[in-house]
Parts: sequence; structure tokens; C-alpha cells
Amino acid sequence: MLNDKDMDAVFQALAHESRRRMLDIVKEEPGIGVGALAGEFDVSRIAVMKHLAVLEEANLIISEKDGRTRKLYFNAAPIQMIHERWTTEYSAYWAGQMTRLKYLAEARHEDETKHKKGKS
Repeated sequence: MLNDKDMDAVFQALAHESRRRMLDIVKEEPGIGVGALAGEFDVSRIAVMKHLAVLEEANLIISEKDGRTRKLYFNAAPIQMIHERWTTEYSAYWAGQMTRLKYLAEARHEDETKHKKGKS
């Protein structure tokens, strides 16, 4: 589970449009190099590096050195943990409701089938 400081870092990282776009690109192109990613933006490479530092601090991007290149990978775990924090209790409730609905529909179908056979 994320602590409040880690969660704040994720929200701060996601607050900027360019960083969200970077995440989209890295998600679609796992292992993309920093240079290739920087080429997708109309800002300096230094600006891209600063944005990447924020994303890495939030653990949303994982980088791995490959020779002189840094390969970038999207890490969805922090976003998943935030999602689970607020939705887990509702997921269980709605799963139960869907199961109940399934049983009601099956019982109704069975009753209708028996009723039709009785008329024949």
C-alpha cells in the first residue's frame, strides 16, 4: 500500500499534461529510449529529463541502463494501488449484486421454462 507521501508524488506527477503524455508514450512503446521520447516533445531534452525525474520519483517510470542508453518502462502499480484504495469495498459489493442478479435471472428463466412446458 502507498503511504501518503508516495501517493502525493503520484498525483503530483500525473498533474502535468506533458508527464501524462510521456506515460502514454512509454506505455505504448516499452523500452523507448530517453532520446526518442524527448523527440516527441517541443521542449528541451533537459525539460524532458526533469519531467522523467518526477515520474521516476513517483515510481511511475522505471528506467534501465543499456550501454549509453536509458530504456524506459511504465509501472502501473502505484496507479493500481490508488485505484484499489477507493474501489475495493465497492468491487465486493457490486460483485455480490451481480451474482444475486444472475441467480434471479436464472431462477426466472427456469420458472418460465417450466410454465411453458406445463401449457404444452
